Amino acid sequence: MERGAHKKTECIDWGRHVCGQTPMTADNETWKDTLVKSAHDGLPQPSPDCDRCSVISGECLYYRYGCDDRGWGCGYRTIQTMASWLSFNQPLSVSHRHPPSLSETQQTLVEIGDKPDAFLGSREWIGTFEASLVLDQLYDVPCRIVHVRYGKELDQALKDLHDHFRTRGSPVMMGGDRDNSSKGILGVCTGKRGSYLLVIDPHYFGCPLDKKSVQSQGWVSWKAVGSLGQCSFYNLCLPLTAKK
Repeated sequence: MERGAHKKTECIDWGRHVCGQTPMTADNETWKDTLVKSAHDGLPQPSPDCDRCSVISGECLYYRYGCDDRGWGCGYRTIQTMASWLSFNQPLSVSHRHPPSLSETQQTLVEIGDKPDAFLGSREWIGTFEASLVLDQLYDVPCRIVHVRYGKELDQALKDLHDHFRTRGSPVMMGGDRDNSSKGILGVCTGKRGSYLLVIDPHYFGCPLDKKSVQSQGWVSWKAVGSLGQCSFYNLCLPLTAKK
């Protein structure tokens, strides 16, 4: 399921400040040493015949598996990527809040009554609905959930994505049932020969990668809409951040 080098690494949660030089790992590295900023920058459009292409505005960090969260932590990591965008791009009333650690995300869901106490310290995965609750509670950013019954109907949601990236500019979270791997969406391109989503995939585990490697190994890449699970339903979590 996961690609990449399975080299032993520090257990990293990355749930601390991202806008300064605050140490974030056990060996005193900062996010600049471990997390790639704006990992999608420099990627060419997926097809020369794209009529319309919309991507996020501003910067975010690429959060991915950090320790023993492989297999269940992808939703938490996608929330961290979305939260890093808020930290870099939203008003000070929002941006002073660091991306939540895995335990902080679980604690938040328990405190608001969405999860029982037994959820704390568990390895239960979370999806777009939980992401919307966390962003609303911690950042006062409500979210819109767009439901797509089948992957083959994803084309119907592309206008929503174009409008979101054009007016809000923030990353989107995507998840499903048969395709239950959480992923971030940073852009959308549509054209006569097909449509594409700019996917940032949190499932990498291994030694730190630079931007070139993240792109060349496909951890951030354009994916044809038709390549996604055609029989899986999908939910899209669109943060209703301040309009540009």
